Amino acid sequence: MHGRRRLGDGHGHGRGAAGSSSPRGARRGKLACWAAAAASRRRGALLLAPLLYLALMLVMVGRWEWDLEPPVPVRVGVAILRRAPPPGSVYRSPRVFHELWPFMQADVNHSSALMTAWHQKATQKWKPCLPKRLLKAELPPSNGYLIIEANGGLNQQRMSICDAVAVAGLLNATLVIPIFHFNSVWRDSSKFEDIFDEEYFTETLKNHVRVVKELPPEILQRFDNNISNILNLRSKALSSKTYYLQKVLPKLLDLGAVRIAPFSNRLAHSVPSSIQGLRCLTNYEALRFSKPIRSLAERMVHRMVNNSSINGGKYISVHLRFEEDMVAFSCCTYDGGQQEKNEMDKARERSWRGKFRRPGRVISPEANRRNGKCPLTPLEVGMMLRGMGFGNTTSVYVASGKIYNAEKYMAPLRQLFPLLETKETLASADELAPFKGHSSQLAALDYTVCAHSEVFVTTQGGNFPHFLMGHRRYLNEGHSKTINPDKKKLVLSFNNPNIRWDKFKRNMQEVLHHSDLKGITLRKPDASLYTFPMPDCMCQQAEA
Repeated sequence: MHGRRRLGDGHGHGRGAAGSSSPRGARRGKLACWAAAAASRRRGALLLAPLLYLALMLVMVGRWEWDLEPPVPVRVGVAILRRAPPPGSVYRSPRVFHELWPFMQADVNHSSALMTAWHQKATQKWKPCLPKRLLKAELPPSNGYLIIEANGGLNQQRMSICDAVAVAGLLNATLVIPIFHFNSVWRDSSKFEDIFDEEYFTETLKNHVRVVKELPPEILQRFDNNISNILNLRSKALSSKTYYLQKVLPKLLDLGAVRIAPFSNRLAHSVPSSIQGLRCLTNYEALRFSKPIRSLAERMVHRMVNNSSINGGKYISVHLRFEEDMVAFSCCTYDGGQQEKNEMDKARERSWRGKFRRPGRVISPEANRRNGKCPLTPLEVGMMLRGMGFGNTTSVYVASGKIYNAEKYMAPLRQLFPLLETKETLASADELAPFKGHSSQLAALDYTVCAHSEVFVTTQGGNFPHFLMGHRRYLNEGHSKTINPDKKKLVLSFNNPNIRWDKFKRNMQEVLHHSDLKGITLRKPDASLYTFPMPDCMCQQAEA
């Protein structure tokens, strides 16, 4: 017994000494292991801290960009960071072009782009026609004389003339050839007969609306031979048929003559079909340009066709709105730095005196670019067209005023499209001399060359492209054949210097495809038939 106890005591003492047999010893062992693991983890964390810091910095670089002079700097060590603007906010097109130019030069698979740009089914084709209600056996006696004053540039004047004919028809009035207001912006002293063929205009309308060159002397004598003494009815924009019949007609019958000045956009878009028919007849048939303009414009079109023989006589026309006043008005920034800012500030002050410095007015060039409000540069137009598949053998006609900093901004477009023409290169100085100083007459030359191109590109909106799209639909069986890019999407491709050439091309070809789909569009009630002539001015062709 005693030996067993000693053996047992001795054995128990040995396990207790090792700390592994009793419950207390087991707990102590676990605590020791936990402490060792914790120490190991702490040492690991200390070792990982620099790596975690570097990883965090890499993530932040993705959301921030380095800048030497940020507007609101945030210092991290010695670096200065600022939050990167959202995609599409900054003009980076030259950088993108620099990266893509080698791929553009190597890509020669674009020989048929001019031939395949547009797709139109036989069931989508339209032809010019006038509503049957427009035809009259003879005109009833006139209710008096309507005098209007057309203001603005070429196509604003055009709209005023067409609407004036429509109102004269509605009131059964005799229309006096419209007076052109001398505009301080356009600074063009041209009269109606300088821009349009007055005799042809009167002859075309003679069975629908009476037109005279000036007021008869006996009528003018009633107003002391002073046209300013004639009552001026200042109608509101987009006035309805009812307004003219209830407000204007009684005055016309009472006085024998009324004036409406200014007369721009003064008739509603939706009026009875007989009145719409007068708009159609005037815009698409009666208003042809004067003989001097027509003669030179036809020669210019012929030269563009000859220059485009490699593409079957087909060429592209571009309405480029990158004049100094357009860039200034947009409040967008490009890559001209402080010099550009100074020039734009002066241009804004010169033309709009304090408008952009009013208290509370916030101007955000970055937001303007993201929202598609910035005029496309010549470079951006060229990149877009090359991405769509138009190669450097394509003839391009540029319709524009004086391009801002033309030597710098036009150079890359000429690099992309060497066969580039303007009215100054397509016509001689002697040919253009009679039109110098007359912006509307020069615009008429551009209008004609653009109307006959296979592809028309609009870059900034305005009356010129809106009227031209309508005219092209009238000439091209209902299809405008116009590239009208969504610039909110376009700037995303121009903003990314890392974009691949194949991705850039896909993006541009989507723009072309979308323009093709929108080429045939019927007029909606709140839209203008000067842009959308179907169905008011055109009839759908029957299937053969």
